[in-house]
Amino acid sequence: MRALPFAALLLAGCATTSAPLATEAPMVAATAETDPVDTSADAADDPAIWRNSADSSKSLVIGTDKKAGIHVYSLAGKRLSFTPAARLNNVDLRDTGARVIAAASDRADVATAHVSLFTLDTAAAKLVPLGRFPVGAGEAYGMCLWTRARDHALFGFIVLKDGRIDQVAIDLSGATPKVTTVRSMKLATQSEGCVVDDRTGQLYVAEEDVGLWRFDADPSAATTATAIARVDGKTLVADAEGLALAPSGRTGGYLVASSQGDNAYTLYRLPGVTYAGRFRIGGGAIDGTSDTDGIDLMLGNFGPAYPRGLLVAQDGDNAPATQNFKYVSWDAVRRALKLR
Repeated sequence: MRALPFAALLLAGCATTSAPLATEAPMVAATAETDPVDTSADAADDPAIWRNSADSSKSLVIGTDKKAGIHVYSLAGKRLSFTPAARLNNVDLRDTGARVIAAASDRADVATAHVSLFTLDTAAAKLVPLGRFPVGAGEAYGMCLWTRARDHALFGFIVLKDGRIDQVAIDLSGATPKVTTVRSMKLATQSEGCVVDDRTGQLYVAEEDVGLWRFDADPSAATTATAIARVDGKTLVADAEGLALAPSGRTGGYLVASSQGDNAYTLYRLPGVTYAGRFRIGGGAIDGTSDTDGIDLMLGNFGPAYPRGLLVAQDGDNAPATQNFKYVSWDAVRRALKLR
């Protein structure tokens, strides 16, 4: 294994003579699945959820096909629209009140990272492109958004494939968006998954072979990373991929990580980021997930099938069809892990 000097905080004193066995995890059945993407091999990547608070049955899920574009799906998993775009990877969205903004990491130019912005037309269930915006040198990989509580300013975090994280301010006040890089942070090796807690202003990032890190999301804050969980081959198995949040109260809830190496999902209890359990998706009428890249989770009532929230996970092996996304009831996860 190559040396990972930046990961010393995570790995110091943790050497073992043999790889530990992954912790057992209960199965949670998927409730629905999306139509498969149109392209083959490694194509589907990352989902994002929009909840219709007026009519939960009309909530939407968007998901990237990193070879072709981006899809919009219904709660039943039916594809409602498709927007062509070259090499979109991760996606996130925020409801600003006036409109719903989606942002995706754009890998079409591997020399210069871009972010692609869209408006989600919730009535038409369609993404309307707002443009591609350069961020900095390197290949865009991960993407997540943050709405700052004190002034509702919108920021994006683009995780470059080499572990650099560029923060951008997204100004939507004009006729066209303005995207400005405001600071950069760095992890030592390949990273991708990220999520920001809008309540606390904490950015969580997954360094694939190393573990999970936390930064202060404010652009005026220090760029120092805090190690919060390591890839140990037991509770979290490389690659550490997608991240999602299940917030509760002012600072509580759970951080969920895709433990791609053993087809599982690991939960950490907030705010202390302590291990809280893990599960797998499978065991039902719909096939389970494996090799999951991106995940998203939103709490709230999405109807009888998802009374407390919806988890969406990319499925890396949906044979004989191409890849797709699986829907899981958060209530089912809570019951399986006996969460409070």
